[in-house]
Amino acid sequence: MQKHFYTLREIKKNTVMKSTRIEHDFLGEREISDDKYYGIQTLRAIENFPITGIPISHNSGLIQAFAMVKKACAQTNEDLGVLDVKVSKAIQDASDVLVAGELIDQFPVDMIQGGAGTSTNMNVNEVIANKALELIGYKKGEYDVIHPNNHVNCSQSTNDTYPTAFRLALYNGINNLIDALRALEKAFEVKGEEFKDVLKMGRTQLQDAVPMALGDEFHAFSVTLDDDIKCLKDARDLLLEMNLGATAIGTTINAPEGYPELSIKKLIEITGLPLFLAPNLIEQTSDTGAYVQISGVLKRVATKLSKICNDLRLLSSGPRAGFNEINLPRMQPGSSIMPGKVNPVIPEVVNQVCYLVIGNDVTITMAAEAGQLQLNVMEPVMSYAIFQSTDTMTNAIHTLIDRCVVGITANEDVCAANVANSVGVVTALNPVLGYEKCSEIAKEAFRTGKRVYDIVLEKGWIDKEKLDIIFSSENLKNPKFIK
Repeated sequence: MQKHFYTLREIKKNTVMKSTRIEHDFLGEREISDDKYYGIQTLRAIENFPITGIPISHNSGLIQAFAMVKKACAQTNEDLGVLDVKVSKAIQDASDVLVAGELIDQFPVDMIQGGAGTSTNMNVNEVIANKALELIGYKKGEYDVIHPNNHVNCSQSTNDTYPTAFRLALYNGINNLIDALRALEKAFEVKGEEFKDVLKMGRTQLQDAVPMALGDEFHAFSVTLDDDIKCLKDARDLLLEMNLGATAIGTTINAPEGYPELSIKKLIEITGLPLFLAPNLIEQTSDTGAYVQISGVLKRVATKLSKICNDLRLLSSGPRAGFNEINLPRMQPGSSIMPGKVNPVIPEVVNQVCYLVIGNDVTITMAAEAGQLQLNVMEPVMSYAIFQSTDTMTNAIHTLIDRCVVGITANEDVCAANVANSVGVVTALNPVLGYEKCSEIAKEAFRTGKRVYDIVLEKGWIDKEKLDIIFSSENLKNPKFIK
């Protein structure tokens, strides 16, 4: 095959030359590709923070929340006579573009960054400024008309806009998690009803305890999730307290009189949420206790969810040499070497997500503790960790529902055989025979392998009619006191 060597003329002909613009900050000038809506401070952040590889655009909800904040601030500044009507309108229109989910790719700054979120705030300021300029017929970078700091960030600081946007986005993220948990709760409730007549052995410390209904076991999963939903709602509502208007440290420097109160009012109108202004803006600007409490509840949810997944894996273990009381949907071959092996991969992946959430709680705790004086500069890693926790757990729960729980079936024969052969059923005889005689029956059952039922009849300690009532499936699932 003949190789083709391009001439310099051909290379120039085939190369699309991108136009650029020059932007400056107090550190100097930089060239920015003109197809970018972000500016010089975002460019510096890209270079400074190649940390996780996960840009803030990964969380579109955070960008949209930030745009709502900027819109509310523009309206407030206009009403208070700080911002020109034309400029305010352009900023609001550009903010609406972001709220609609557009230009999300223009937010390349890493989620974890130094500067307490300043890079995120400036990324938003620059994109909104350049989009606003474009909307009113100017070129990107013509900041004498609409400036990222002077206009988009007017009466604001990263230290009040970042936590405000963070809280709005997290509030919505927790709502998504609550919806997922509610769906899982209902899925277990359905299975509880489906399995209500399946008699099985209950176990404590992995040993036979007393009989129960398989449906009651699944219904208990449903109830425990409902408890977690209530805790999440209580913790979520801590996010409604805002410090917007606090500016740098809570003294409202550079904000006109009445700005904090009016900006919250505007944000309420935009978001529809019952937000309120913190009574002490200095305290609120440095306090991250809400994130610690929310993360603690997320850890609680993760711990209990992981326990449920452990139970599902145990109950389905085997199938020939394990509990084998339930069947999980068979999702994929389980081994590259063992033919026929199928693993409980869905509960396993949920377990791993739960461990991640529990680990993130440590990160959030340490980051909250690390704040000094009037600001906690560690909010970016807190946002990274807590969004990761809410988002991954929400995804994991939907996966658990769709690819596991709805397809679970019961092995009724196995469950019944376990009850029939268990020594644990002797506990039901305590009120009739007393502890000592029941212990004697248990010893004989262990020694001979006989069923408890047969030993009692042989000894003649309880007549068959009464024994059949005590050991009936209905009485073992819903025991009545029989003496």
